Amino acid sequence: MATTTNLNFIKTAKQLQRHPFHLVDPSPWPVTAAIAAFSCALGGVMYMHAYSNGGYLLFSGFSLLLFTMFSWWRDVTREATFSGHHTGAVQKGLRYGVILFIVSEILFFFAFFWAFFHSSLSPAIDIGSMWPPKGIVVFSPWEVPFLNTIILLLSGCSVTWAHHSIVAGYKKQATLALITTVILAAIFTGFQGFEYSVANFTLSDGVYGSTFYMATGFHGFHVFIGTIFLGICLLRLLKSHLTQQHHFGFEAAAWYWHFVDVVWLFLFISIYWWGGT
Repeated sequence: MATTTNLNFIKTAKQLQRHPFHLVDPSPWPVTAAIAAFSCALGGVMYMHAYSNGGYLLFSGFSLLLFTMFSWWRDVTREATFSGHHTGAVQKGLRYGVILFIVSEILFFFAFFWAFFHSSLSPAIDIGSMWPPKGIVVFSPWEVPFLNTIILLLSGCSVTWAHHSIVAGYKKQATLALITTVILAAIFTGFQGFEYSVANFTLSDGVYGSTFYMATGFHGFHVFIGTIFLGICLLRLLKSHLTQQHHFGFEAAAWYWHFVDVVWLFLFISIYWWGGT
């Protein structure tokens, strides 16, 4: 019943659409997103340098960022599902946008890998001319890191299962697959937090600590964002927003999740395995 009602909304909206493009209404969310990102960056720097109120600014910025994400996605969901603005031409543009976004994310992580290999391939005298630096006890790659690798690879399989189920019209299988993916993502985050809690080095322990925590920490943040993304897709699937022909929101989340998987494989091979021997 809910699916039929949603399709009727879409058909009615498309009958009123006189062109295949979406002229976006004025929105406050780009401004709030910019303020939230600036507050997170400034608060993070202040917190890491032990300035007063740095933690509060970081928390406030992150809270505003989550609120902006929820509100912006709510508006996009309304435009796509109920207003019928996401025509074929619009979805094509959105696909290009997501691809360019993922390319920018690849370049973002490329910078961290560059810093890591620059420091590890030619270690400075200051760190004992060796890698890992003298005094650093690194993690064994075949314990928690390897377990997390298996977990992420399994989550990549389950999100692909969900995609094929949506295309085939199997809602129950798609729901089960998405629930599995979100659970695996939460387990990965929990193990990553456990690993940080037992580490014998910190972000301020020289070049190894900074490159390790910046690379793995930002990846963990991307996993967190991807988990929220997939969780929203799960709620939309339960509300019958995602159909066989109209599910680009989930496709974008799946692409993003596969990107997170691939980045972790590079992190595991380069930082944990090669960089830890």
